[in-house]
Amino acid sequence: MGKPFLHAHHRFKNGKDHCYWSLVEKVRGPQGQWVQRPILYLGEINDSQKAAWIKTIEVFDADRQAFTQLALFPLQRSVPAHVTDAVQVRLSEFSVQRPRQWGACWVACRLWQQLDLDAFWRERLAASREGTDWKTILQVLTIYRLLDPGSEWRLHRQWWAGSALDELLGLPLAVLDKDCLYRCLDQLLEHRDALFKHLRTRWEDLFGAKFDVLLYDLTSTYFESDPPFPVGDKRRFGYSRDKRPDCVQVIIALIVTPEGYPLAYEVLSGNTSDKTTLRAFLEKIETQYGKARRIWVMDRGIPTEATLEAMRTADPPVAYLVGTPKGRLTKLERELTALSWQSARPQVRVKLLPQDKGTPCLHQKPGPLAQRARHSVAQTARLDRAPAPTPSAQTSAHARRTAAGRRPSQGTSRTRFRVGGNPVAERRCRG
Repeated sequence: MGKPFLHAHHRFKNGKDHCYWSLVEKVRGPQGQWVQRPILYLGEINDSQKAAWIKTIEVFDADRQAFTQLALFPLQRSVPAHVTDAVQVRLSEFSVQRPRQWGACWVACRLWQQLDLDAFWRERLAASREGTDWKTILQVLTIYRLLDPGSEWRLHRQWWAGSALDELLGLPLAVLDKDCLYRCLDQLLEHRDALFKHLRTRWEDLFGAKFDVLLYDLTSTYFESDPPFPVGDKRRFGYSRDKRPDCVQVIIALIVTPEGYPLAYEVLSGNTSDKTTLRAFLEKIETQYGKARRIWVMDRGIPTEATLEAMRTADPPVAYLVGTPKGRLTKLERELTALSWQSARPQVRVKLLPQDKGTPCLHQKPGPLAQRARHSVAQTARLDRAPAPTPSAQTSAHARRTAAGRRPSQGTSRTRFRVGGNPVAERRCRG
């Protein structure tokens, strides 16, 4: 990548030369050639901008202690008579110093203010005796994870220098202390429940979020470290979703709304069974947010029959949507087959079978097999309409395959696709 420089574009219109300027840099193209990549379009800088606009900058006048606007003109052009405050720029000596990301950082700071997180953390995160402003450090970490997720080390070594957060947050630091970044999250754990309650209120006020449907799931993250570990450490060997049974792991349980707003999370030992986690989270949500009619959506491997029975008999009852265990599908197959389909929404049909212990629901929507079947039917129709190849064409095709080193065609093959056990299409493939 080359050094950014100014590039002039000339256009003759109505007998007059118009000069437009762009900030560009030289980069390598796909074939290794040098090409100019535009960075910023500056527009036209001359006296013809009176009726439209004139490039200006805001400068601070130290004598008058006030800001003023100065118009910009290139050095080789004279300043128009109607412009009073102007400055001529030596474009040949123009250079860019420390370009930084400003717009996204400003939007993230505005979002932080809209969520009232500044006031929330001001009451809970006091500055250290050494003067470390934990609240501001936390804001930097949050914005960094929102805009360009990465490690604290990368934030310390690279990202901070390319952002404008030092000016937006009033932190005139060339480099953030990496130890402060690592220690900041330790200050937050005791305020976790209060933070979730605060965010829930703000999400309701700002976005009208609803919390009557909860999505519950578990995931894991592994560590390439060897035991033994200190007493109470949650890193354990267990079922690895990452296909790394040789590594210790921790389980992360998370509850979110359909829109993606998180309500609670928990870090569990790596050998925790999925079936043992739901009951504790039911109590946690009820304690933290109160009793309410909620619908829990989860995988079929998470709840047990005892937990589902407790959810049905709770006061008020807790509704749930969970996958039917495979062992029960065969028992329900005959009854569901006898029912008729009902339209739930466009392209989605359901069959409902009310029972004492819930309502089994069979749903159907167009999937990859159905799309593949439709594509196969269309191909079959096109092949049936296509004229049969002449003997000379078949001979030339055979010669071309032989010359290319490929095996000659062995005639016509047939491919049959099935959807739901029924043949839906047959495609003829000629070599």
